[in-house]
Amino acid sequence: MAVEVVTFGCRLNTYESEVMKREADEAGLGTLENGAIIFNTCAVTAEAVRQARQAIRKARRDNPEARIIVTGCAAQTGADDFAAMDEVDLVLGNEEKLKSNSYRMLPDFGVNQFEKVRVNDIMEVRETASHMVDAIEGRARAFVQVQNGCDHRCTFCIIPYGRGNSRSVPMGGVVEQVKRLVGNGYAEVVLTGVDMTSYGPDLPGNLRLGKLVKTVLAQVPDLQRLRLSSIDSIEADEDLMEALANEKRLMPHLHLSLQSGDNMILKRMKRRHLRDDSIRFCEDVRKLRPDAVFGADIIAGFPTETEEMFQNSIRIVEECGLSHLHVFPYSPREGTPAARMPQLRREVIKERAARLRVAGDAAYRLHLESLKGTVQNILVERGGLGRTEGFTLTGLDTQDLTAGQIVSRVISGHDGDKLLAVPQNI
Repeated sequence: MAVEVVTFGCRLNTYESEVMKREADEAGLGTLENGAIIFNTCAVTAEAVRQARQAIRKARRDNPEARIIVTGCAAQTGADDFAAMDEVDLVLGNEEKLKSNSYRMLPDFGVNQFEKVRVNDIMEVRETASHMVDAIEGRARAFVQVQNGCDHRCTFCIIPYGRGNSRSVPMGGVVEQVKRLVGNGYAEVVLTGVDMTSYGPDLPGNLRLGKLVKTVLAQVPDLQRLRLSSIDSIEADEDLMEALANEKRLMPHLHLSLQSGDNMILKRMKRRHLRDDSIRFCEDVRKLRPDAVFGADIIAGFPTETEEMFQNSIRIVEECGLSHLHVFPYSPREGTPAARMPQLRREVIKERAARLRVAGDAAYRLHLESLKGTVQNILVERGGLGRTEGFTLTGLDTQDLTAGQIVSRVISGHDGDKLLAVPQNI
């Protein structure tokens, strides 16, 4: 039976799940009579952990004889909690999950309680290998890991303890991976990392993300579209700004790690930017790339947030021109400084998150409206959908179209959720 990998969370997890599937197959898990299910978990929020635990329980009910392995950030930061679940056979850390030896078990894949947890100290990991994959199952675009870990310690975030300190994939390895994927038919590649704009300082040559982007585009001329996942705007370097201005194959959609629009909350979060830094960055990018589209992560209901502070987050949606908003109701993560700060009531947090989503939805509809009548180059996905260069969801007549193909279409309108596209000759 094939090894099943269930993925939660970020694009980096999606990429790593492909590596895990290959390594687990190499270790022989696919030969187990009753199969194996690997859960690649996320620890960003308490809700993400709850969903993973729920999915594990359901998997055991549906597959009583299968071997269940749990890994990912939630397993790294809460190994004992998952090991205590009767449904779980093995817990692997984020470093262990990428090595075939971690999946090589006793002949019957049986483990005792002392062997059940294989999670090393992630802070001791000093480098990130370039893991080659040929495809990303079920995806029209491919993801390539360029960086892992984070050296910053935002007061709300548990991820550094799940991913370790920042470390970069050597540039040559990134280029070779992109070449491999383009050779396998991918028109669009997304560079991913935990704190991607911190790329490079641990490598020889004083590299930065902008240099990597320019090098990939120069050395892989057949790559049609290069996209970046989430970035920290305060770390954007000169080469990256130049690439945005001059490289049309670098997609004009930037997802920003803003987290709040209020200066006091940003300081209490231990962020390295203020609200004016974010506004200025968006203005600067638009001067260089007028078609730029911005998304952002914003947390609602951070400890000590007053109504006035929250209103600053509402306002920054318009001031930065954010059209793709990811709203996170604050949830305390045990072991983080923010969990020890004065907490808001859950109903207040939920209500503020709802209001922030309303503001985000209104901005998104304005964005959809602004694209009516334009011609857009769209990467075809599955299910009659695609994405513009600005990553806006688009409905397509996909007859005679294949996933991964890029087509030019006129935007005839929208339905409030997605753009609607028609061929140019209609």
